[in-house]
Amino acid sequence: MSIVKTDVPISSESCRQMIQMLTEAYPFCRSETLTQTAFGRPVQTLVIGNGPRKVLYTAAHHANEWITALVLLKFAEDLAQAIVDGTTVGGVDARAISEGTTIYMVPLVNPDGVDLVTGAIAAGSFQYETARALSEFYPQIPFPDGWKANLMGVDLNLQYPAGWLQAREIKFSQGYTRPGPRDYVGRAPLSQLESRALAGYTEVIDPALVLAYHTQGEVIYWQFGPEVPGARELGERFAAVSGYELSDTPYESGFAGYKDWFIQNFRRPGYTIEVGRGENPLPISQFDEIYKDNLGILTIAALPDA
Repeated sequence: MSIVKTDVPISSESCRQMIQMLTEAYPFCRSETLTQTAFGRPVQTLVIGNGPRKVLYTAAHHANEWITALVLLKFAEDLAQAIVDGTTVGGVDARAISEGTTIYMVPLVNPDGVDLVTGAIAAGSFQYETARALSEFYPQIPFPDGWKANLMGVDLNLQYPAGWLQAREIKFSQGYTRPGPRDYVGRAPLSQLESRALAGYTEVIDPALVLAYHTQGEVIYWQFGPEVPGARELGERFAAVSGYELSDTPYESGFAGYKDWFIQNFRRPGYTIEVGRGENPLPISQFDEIYKDNLGILTIAALPDA
């Protein structure tokens, strides 16, 4: 019986439970809590493998993109079971991956926001009404389905010191000048507990590569500043196995993101992967197709010689 439930929306509590069950079922999986959000929810990791190559996969930076967290958790379970069985995942020997690479995952970067969108925060509660009050300044954005930010009203993927002032100028010109459902950059880079914890974790791990999962559009963004050697070629491999388009980031979205900061500071490949198509939040019915499209990316990124 599968531990990771892919037929229902995720919450911070179900994510915590699934991570705990995975670490209990597979002793070579391990987890730690990076931080507690302003509202007390944990931002947790899930780590598989003991190899010298280190990669870091992240998801659900944005609240209404919660389906991406399930992609990482499902991959973790499939990889772990294949290690036990001595079989393959994504056509690659699972034990070879685990012996050559350590895969670090942060499935739910934004647990507060995800709980708002998926209904774990009850209507009428203090947290719900706090978010609703912020959303009233942006009546054109549906509530809560249009919510991307954390519960402080800060967009966690506009929080990184990589063109943050440019991002601020762009988003302010679009009218996102105060905390709300989306696109508010915050008062300063890394001002939020979640973004600061992820940046610190990345610095400690010092990974060879990062993946940042988002929705939607079936596109892979790979560039920030001067081109990183090998990044385009690896991105083309990702595009080939997924059917997604490898693309430059649109200017209006091209600053202060997690992968932007990683590329700038580490000069290694970093990718934002926009899964699925439609209007966020994508329906859970898209999960199987999204996972099939992304299994090759997740596997190739973990190859010891990638």
